Amino acid sequence: MNIREQFQRLLDRKQQELKDLELELEKARTYVEALQDSMKLLPKDANGTSEANLRPDTALARTRDVLRKNGKAMHINDLLKALGSPADSKHKLSLGGSLANYVRKGQIFTRPAPNTFGLLEMNGKEDSKAEDEIPEDFGS
Repeated sequence: MNIREQFQRLLDRKQQELKDLELELEKARTYVEALQDSMKLLPKDANGTSEANLRPDTALARTRDVLRKNGKAMHINDLLKALGSPADSKHKLSLGGSLANYVRKGQIFTRPAPNTFGLLEMNGKEDSKAEDEIPEDFGS
């Protein structure tokens, strides 16, 4: 075997090694791109409940404060009454739509029943109370 054939074999092996490495690199790039696309679907902060999302003195910030003060979920009519707004369909749709947007994103607010909104931070608190207490009309 002459030297030229040996060099050709070395060259062929290195070219095959280069092709294998390029294939691995392409797989890694695809994986990184998939991870980046997945991250776009997640909320920016770790738990998805950022207080900074609500500007102070807006209807949503005041609604959050009313819900915290009340300690349990409230119907949209009660929320509007507590905010001092009329309970007409225009105001119901406006506030309800804004709250529903946060509910869909899984941020700040929850919707335990139709047209009833609560706070994520209250999840579990009111449910455990309801399960532990016996209704007043029980046994009558």
